[in-house]
Amino acid sequence: MEKNKKLILILTSIGCLLPVCLSIAVYNDLPEQIVMQWNFEGNPNWYAHKAVGAFGLPLFLMAVNIVTNIFIFYKDPKRENISKTMQIFAVWFAPFLSLIIMPLFLFKNLDVNVPIKMIVMGLAGIILIFTGNYMPKSRQNNTVGIKILWTLKNSENWNKTHRLAGILWIVCGMFLLITAFLPLENIAGVIIILIILLIMITVPIIYSFILHKKEK
Repeated sequence: MEKNKKLILILTSIGCLLPVCLSIAVYNDLPEQIVMQWNFEGNPNWYAHKAVGAFGLPLFLMAVNIVTNIFIFYKDPKRENISKTMQIFAVWFAPFLSLIIMPLFLFKNLDVNVPIKMIVMGLAGIILIFTGNYMPKSRQNNTVGIKILWTLKNSENWNKTHRLAGILWIVCGMFLLITAFLPLENIAGVIIILIILLIMITVPIIYSFILHKKEK
C-alpha cells in the first residue's frame, strides 16, 4: 500500500477509536449491563456488559474501516472512476459513524434525554442528499453505486441509472430530513425508513433492467 494510503488508514482508524476517550470518561457512571439494541417501540431488547459497548463498538468500527479500505476500496481497479468527493466520503465513513453513534449510544445508556430518532433520521437524510448529489458524477467502478450486472457491463446503462438514482436519493433524503422533525412514533419512523430504502434500491434496479432490455 502506498505511503499516503497507509497514513489515511492510520488516521481513519484513530478516528474510529477517538470515542474511547468519552467511554473512559463516563465508564464508571455506566450501569454494569448496558442496552445494545432497542426494538421498534424504543424498548431495550439486548443487553451486554458495559465494556462491550464502551470499547467493543469502536474496535468493531475500526475493524470495518480496515477491511473496507484495504480489501474493498483500495483493491478496486476502477477506483479512480469514483468522484473525488465520494472517495473521501467512502474512506472516512467509518470514523464519521463512530464519532456520531458512540456519543449517542453512551448518553442514551446514561439516561440522558437524547432525541435519537431525530438525529439518526436527520443524519441519514443529509447523507442521502450528499450521496445522491455525487452519485451521477462517478463512472463505472466496483465500490460505489448501483453495482449490478447491467450497469457494470454497459457504461450508458450505468450513467442513466445513476442519474435517476441521484435524483431519487436526493428526494428521499429531503423527505427523511423533514420527517425527522415530525412527532412520529418509533415504529412509524422505522416503517418510513424501510419504505424509503425499498424505493431507493428497487426503482434504480428496475429502471436499469428496462434499459438493458431496450439495449438488447
